Amino acid sequence: MSVRDTSIDPRLLKSAKNEFMEHGFLKADLKTICDNAGVTTGAVYKRYKGKEELFCAVVEESVKKLDGFIEARNNIDLSKMTDDEVRKTWVMNETYTLDMFQMLWDIRGDFVLLLEKSAGTLYENYRHDFALRMTDAYMKYYSEAKRRGLAKAEISRAEMHVLCTSFWTAIYEPFVHDMSWEEVEEHCKVICRYFNWADAISME
Repeated sequence: MSVRDTSIDPRLLKSAKNEFMEHGFLKADLKTICDNAGVTTGAVYKRYKGKEELFCAVVEESVKKLDGFIEARNNIDLSKMTDDEVRKTWVMNETYTLDMFQMLWDIRGDFVLLLEKSAGTLYENYRHDFALRMTDAYMKYYSEAKRRGLAKAEISRAEMHVLCTSFWTAIYEPFVHDMSWEEVEEHCKVICRYFNWADAISME
């Protein structure tokens, strides 16, 4: 009985990640991935159905982390918060925002693959889909603030999506442009000054 060579997997994923990062999914060459990993194409097809499934395997753990980030913000029971706690969710907090940047920094390679290199895969609209899912969370927070009389502005879901897309684009761009961590720290300070969510919803 043959024993599967598990040492192939990390080599293959590393080679695939490098190829996808350099050329994007559509132009990435499976033979080059195999050659650089020192494996045959047959070894790849024993593990994955094709190039797209290989791409998904490369970003799998990071997607789970990002899904968890979104779900945590969608699943909070806002009804248990005090009014002051609800207000604070709309105030840009530099420490919290930098923690969010740190989470993304830790997976920055995969994050860039999802944002910029995923055309032709099921993740090709990841940039838009991420902002759309965050819009769901923001609308829940806004609706709760509105219900309590804390938010006075009338914000439609379409408008909230535009605002979220603008905000998250400002989060994405440092990674797309390969900023250093020191530059990210400075960028964090800027966006915390620039995005005044409390004013956007007329928080009292």
